[in-house]
Amino acid sequence: MKRDDLAIRHDVLSELDWDPRFDSRNIGVAVKNGVVALSGHVSSFAERKAAQEASQSVAGVTAVANDIVVELGYETTRTDAEIAETAVDALKQNIAVPRDAIQLVVREGWITLDGEVAMWHQKNAAESALINLRGVKGINNNIVIRSFVSPNEVKQKIADAIRRRAQTDADNIRVVAGEGAVTLEGQVSSWAQRQQAEMAAWQAPGVSKVVDNLTVRP
Repeated sequence: MKRDDLAIRHDVLSELDWDPRFDSRNIGVAVKNGVVALSGHVSSFAERKAAQEASQSVAGVTAVANDIVVELGYETTRTDAEIAETAVDALKQNIAVPRDAIQLVVREGWITLDGEVAMWHQKNAAESALINLRGVKGINNNIVIRSFVSPNEVKQKIADAIRRRAQTDADNIRVVAGEGAVTLEGQVSSWAQRQQAEMAAWQAPGVSKVVDNLTVRP
């Protein structure tokens, strides 16, 4: 059953107020047809991202437009050169990020990441390593995921992983793979099973997009 916008907005506001990762008093929320628009300001990029994640967790939310502005305080303001130096060191210290595979540029507090990796978790690890750095206003993650594994091999690896993690529902899940995109179709018995299946798909080599069309039917 589709939820009305007023109910979604109420729950988003409650979720933002509940989440301890940021101060929700300066965040505005508007909802139209399930799409949440966030406005206002926070003191760091980590808080901006956390507010978006909190909004996405609310039932009925179909998308989030994040227009929250990062307003840095005096103590957290850094020059682009200082941010770049710290960011390069953070990537080098993260063992999940392939050495010399990623390049970065910093402009007006925004970090842009480029390069190629084989796995989604490596792309995600690069961004996660930089989220909490002082002075960062935003991150553009343009890292490309490439792999020489064939779509059929990717499909089989995902199917095997789902079978290991969701034995009772594995036979009800269909995997379609091609050109870096994976689509999951079928039925599972719980949200936990659905999340396990989606994570299994993301962990396959070369996957850059997952479309989760699984339905939950206890």
